[in-house]
Amino acid sequence: MLIQHRGGTPTIDPSAYVARTAVVSGDVSIGPDARILHGAVIAAEDGRVVIGERVVVMEHALVRGRANHPVRIGDDVMIGPHTHVNGATIAHEVFIATGASLFPGSSIGTGSEMRINSVLQVNSRIGSGESLPIGCVAVGDPAQMFPPDRHDEIWAIQRGLDFGGTVYGLPKGSDMRDIMTQQADFFAPHRDDRVIEE
Repeated sequence: MLIQHRGGTPTIDPSAYVARTAVVSGDVSIGPDARILHGAVIAAEDGRVVIGERVVVMEHALVRGRANHPVRIGDDVMIGPHTHVNGATIAHEVFIATGASLFPGSSIGTGSEMRINSVLQVNSRIGSGESLPIGCVAVGDPAQMFPPDRHDEIWAIQRGLDFGGTVYGLPKGSDMRDIMTQQADFFAPHRDDRVIEE
């Protein structure tokens, strides 16, 4: 399904394939020979999404562009099933495995890999040719890699990366009522979406 959102309309190269059950919403550009598979959601929320050549976005992956953190995906990239790419930059020839998560302001260099269920935190960077192991968390710029059971060490670095400010645009210490009021307002423009093609 193609949707006009916040005045943005998807542009899809004629050689690309978008499954009928995928959703492409807003200012999204999909390059030559890209494949967007069943149940995937590509959403230019209030920031652009640019997908390069021969990119495959597998089933039920989410790719979301944000105003301060548009998504840019290079050429020859695999985005695995159930992956979450939110406001991140992915270079060329990158493999993102099933269930991996990339948060706003994060980036991953050419020829790198994120293995199953790995996490690249806000404002964190993995360099070219690196691999983030299964289930591990990368945090910082350049990123340090930790197994998930080392929460205190992860949090010691992550605390300074301003997750709330980066993701929600709210100051540290905001409570859930403030966050959800802001989020309800942020997503309200979907009421005005227009389906272009089903």
